[in-house]
Amino acid sequence: MFALPDAATTAPHPLPPLATETIEILGAPLWAWQIAVAVTGVLVLVLLARTIWTPTPRSLRAWALGNVVVNAGIAVTGATVRVTSSGLGCSEWPRCTPESFVPVDTEHAALNAAIEFGNRTLTFLVLAVGFITLLAVLRSRPRRRDLTRLAVIIPFGVLGQGVVGGITVWTDLHPASVATHFLLSMVVTLLAVALYVRCQEPEGTPRVSVGPMLHALSVGLLVIGFLLLVAGTVVTGTGPHGGDAEAPRWDLALSAVTRVHSALAWLTLATAVLAAVVAVRGGARRPVRVSALALVAVVVLQGILGYTQYVLALPEGLVVLHVLGSTLTWIAICRLYFATTRLVPEGGELSDPDAVRGGERSPAEPAPGR
Repeated sequence: MFALPDAATTAPHPLPPLATETIEILGAPLWAWQIAVAVTGVLVLVLLARTIWTPTPRSLRAWALGNVVVNAGIAVTGATVRVTSSGLGCSEWPRCTPESFVPVDTEHAALNAAIEFGNRTLTFLVLAVGFITLLAVLRSRPRRRDLTRLAVIIPFGVLGQGVVGGITVWTDLHPASVATHFLLSMVVTLLAVALYVRCQEPEGTPRVSVGPMLHALSVGLLVIGFLLLVAGTVVTGTGPHGGDAEAPRWDLALSAVTRVHSALAWLTLATAVLAAVVAVRGGARRPVRVSALALVAVVVLQGILGYTQYVLALPEGLVVLHVLGSTLTWIAICRLYFATTRLVPEGGELSDPDAVRGGERSPAEPAPGR
């Protein structure tokens, strides 16, 4: 995120040796173990999903949080595919090869095929969590339209990711399709955060619960944060980690796009710090203050990581951690935004001091903590 200009004076990234060897564990190929793990994971989720028939607020929150975790997680595993040049380890979609759904004779190194195939199988876990959450929301009483809308969109968004993933393979990892694949994950993650936050509130109409300045900052952070993600994908599409040594790249000056990415990162940090100051000094509700401070901490850590990967010439492991940091930054931005509004039942009113006086305590109100 905070990578300095010319960050990818790129390390050499040779084409992985073509091979048809199979990685075996206890006599079974690695891809078979991956399928077994994915199937086991889905079965475990189904067993846990017995709570969908009698969902409680606590179990519903847990499933909603699970959506946040798995959708963010698959974005990070996708980065692993990219930095290990495994993007074409399965050269077809929805099959892995023209003849097989599993990685057999892929003309890529067995490890590359296993990494790409493993990322594909994780999609079924993400889908399972999405559909289980949808069933739980539908079984809730009284059924809420707002939660139902979010719960319906999320699994279909995951299906959309799969389709875009197929287009990415068909275009030989064109950077535009790779960027779209990642950004769609972030949109689904935004919806998952919304579901997690809203299922903890009563059904009602969204009302701004902070002062206008703090709310405007939270909206601005959403815009800046998404632009930051877009700029990151442009840097990725220009830099060395394209998912395959033969993947097309954007013919852009890496130093220029890196400067744009870095400038947006600094703007994100400055806006986050301002939001935290306004939240703390204005006596905003505790969830708002915690969300704002957490965002500042995440952005600072992400910045340290960005400079570190610059100094070390973009090692693969740090690139994956950087994608994880980008995802956590986006989640923190979304959490702050949703914390600045609250659902108010029809005919109800906000009772918080920060809603009464634009984020500043009334002289008659006690200070937080007293």
